[in-house]
Amino acid sequence: MDKNLIIDVVKGSIAEELEIEKGDFLISIDGVRINDCIEYRYLETTESLELEIEKKSGEIWVFDIDKEMDETLGIVYENALMDEVKTCQNKCVFCFIDQLPKNMRRSLYLKDDDSRLSFLMGNYLTLTNMTDNEINKIIEYGISPIKVSVHTTNPELRKKMLKNKNADKIMQVFDKFRNTNIEIDCQIVLVPGYNDKSELSKTIFDLYNIHPVVRSVAVVPVGITKHRKGLPDLRVVTPDECRENIQIIDGMQKKFLKEKSTRFVYLSDEFYIRGKLELPSYNDYEDFHVLDNGVGMVRAFEREVDEALKKTKNLKMEKKFTVLTGSLAYDFMTEMAVKISQKIEGIVIDVIEIKNDYFGRDVNVSGLVTASDIISQGKGKLGANVLIPDNMLKKDENVFLDDIELTDLEKELGVSVKPVEVNGYKFVKEIIGE
Repeated sequence: MDKNLIIDVVKGSIAEELEIEKGDFLISIDGVRINDCIEYRYLETTESLELEIEKKSGEIWVFDIDKEMDETLGIVYENALMDEVKTCQNKCVFCFIDQLPKNMRRSLYLKDDDSRLSFLMGNYLTLTNMTDNEINKIIEYGISPIKVSVHTTNPELRKKMLKNKNADKIMQVFDKFRNTNIEIDCQIVLVPGYNDKSELSKTIFDLYNIHPVVRSVAVVPVGITKHRKGLPDLRVVTPDECRENIQIIDGMQKKFLKEKSTRFVYLSDEFYIRGKLELPSYNDYEDFHVLDNGVGMVRAFEREVDEALKKTKNLKMEKKFTVLTGSLAYDFMTEMAVKISQKIEGIVIDVIEIKNDYFGRDVNVSGLVTASDIISQGKGKLGANVLIPDNMLKKDENVFLDDIELTDLEKELGVSVKPVEVNGYKFVKEIIGE
């Protein structure tokens, strides 16, 4: 890409001060023509730089800029990646996108495997679709942390699970990150009959042996929808298997904590809830590196609610709320509702479980609840002040997975529905109206 269209300039920024405008083009920084958002982010951090801009008129402006290292230029460019998304060439046996029905949001069908999205948005990579040059760029620009879907370190099994002939070299790729400042958070999607039991243990120990290059491992259960026609026959992790894995991981955590002062490997909350066992304590999750993987979300939300209520003076208000959630979080959110109601006199919170008929009942997380299921299960039954977790909606857009707008949902239900950030502080704040 020769130049990048500037679509906005941050108010009060260096760019605004230099009279850079919407419609101008970003050409280069320090003589490097910007073809990649990671290049831009890296070059932007320098304290002294030369910025080349092409004005709408075609005139070239060059600026010598002195600034603080962490100070941004304030340029918003048209494409967040400055390039096409690098798509995934794998055919993973458990791929969730392959299990999607038709007529969902178009963007959901895109399979990405892009290191830039890993850095910018926390997406997971397999590292099977990357060239040596791209890996070297991660190291050169210090892109960290990166998130990698490992699943198994067994070369032949990884090729089988990802259906990619290049998938067997994951440990060789990790070796390239030794003696760098790059940190890696790994993910294992646990598929019964594939990478469980002894294979799981081997994978975790292989990754532990290259700590701190790999700083953490999250283990999550495979997600199975009812739309698997023509795909390999897989099943969900059973409650007994959840308990078995909890016992295995607990033993590893004790060993790792003693040896390297970190538990290193963590199971997603779903294992404990499905297995009907107590979740680890808040402190057991250490720095919550893999919170976005459903690891520690319950304890984090609970702590936030508790701390928010401690700061809340004795209040009395007559107000009712209806909270919609997925099956997995239903019992927990009911507990939180009781806790808040006991602290704030007059507050009534009705928690409604939305079962997932759209994807199938084995899918139970709130982030995969659709408007269709809310309408079919809630129409005519919901009270006032309906709240939903904002992870039911596309980030920065009020549209559900099934491509139904929030406003259309409200029309169907005949009530207003407010998305609330998945954060205990924000949830309590919404309840008390601050």
